[in-house]
Amino acid sequence: MRLLAVAVLSLSITVAAAAQGTPLVLNATPTTVAWGYYWSKAKPVLTVHSGDIVRIQTLSTCGPNERLEQEGVNASDIPAYNQPIFDQVKDKGPGGHILTGPVEIAEAEPGDVLEVQILRIDIDAPFACKGFSVGRGFLPNDFPYGRSKIIPLDREKMIAHFGPGIDIPLHPFFGSMGDAPPPSAGRYDSAPPWMHAGNIDNKEMVAGTTLFIPVHVKGALFEAGDGHAGQGNGEVDITAMETFLTGTFRFVVHKDQHLLWPRAETPTSYISMGFSPDLKTATEMAVRNMIDFLVTEKHLSRDDAYMLTSVAADVDITQLVDGNVGVHVMCPKAIFKE
Repeated sequence: MRLLAVAVLSLSITVAAAAQGTPLVLNATPTTVAWGYYWSKAKPVLTVHSGDIVRIQTLSTCGPNERLEQEGVNASDIPAYNQPIFDQVKDKGPGGHILTGPVEIAEAEPGDVLEVQILRIDIDAPFACKGFSVGRGFLPNDFPYGRSKIIPLDREKMIAHFGPGIDIPLHPFFGSMGDAPPPSAGRYDSAPPWMHAGNIDNKEMVAGTTLFIPVHVKGALFEAGDGHAGQGNGEVDITAMETFLTGTFRFVVHKDQHLLWPRAETPTSYISMGFSPDLKTATEMAVRNMIDFLVTEKHLSRDDAYMLTSVAADVDITQLVDGNVGVHVMCPKAIFKE
């Protein structure tokens, strides 16, 4: 009983600290990950309230320790939480991403909007893995084989040493952040992004960006994972610089907003998104979602919103390799003088 009392007291202190702005901590363990799915029936591993801050530890997609060591990674450089998850988690699929969560936000109800403020992203390992495999990626017939490599990361200088004479600035972000899809979707594969966000693989989702996601089930059930040290738009061979990340997020529930598709804001841009198996359809969705944003939030006519998107916004391919391809439209905030 004494141990139970201590545990309850510890939980109470932690929850009180979160209410005051000190983050709750959700570590990646065999009991706190969802391997390969977003699901309306997934059991929450942590319950928080609107306004709370949570630090969420996540795995990479690089694989178990044995594989990493075979590829030349020092055992001491692999986060200690990696191997127990590979050893102990048996409930897997249909996708392959190891996501931490779900986190239940108590106030969230279907029809609300979940605001996810990305406050900080820490890289937890001095390496990233990179690779492509047979039959996957955007050019599978050009590369009918697999290849992988380990990329050293200098976390002090925030540079990846891709190869001799090639250094890439680090821009860590989570490839996958999302909530539960509608219940009719069932146990949804972690790979294709959709209206719940999920595996959007958008390199703009760095610290300082805010993601807005439609809520489809009570509690929202937020998950995050698929950490990237950096990526180009398109992610053409199907992987980024995959690594271990810990993210600090603030969750805010909005009862007065309604979205069908996710959107985001960086310090300098508004972002709309579109996802579909067809690139043209995804592009149409992203452009229409930007027009809808400009009409709803900036009070433009639809004609002016269409023209402004054409002259001021950039239409970018987010990724081409996740079943549902992604397109996003970025509209600069600086053009609005009010």
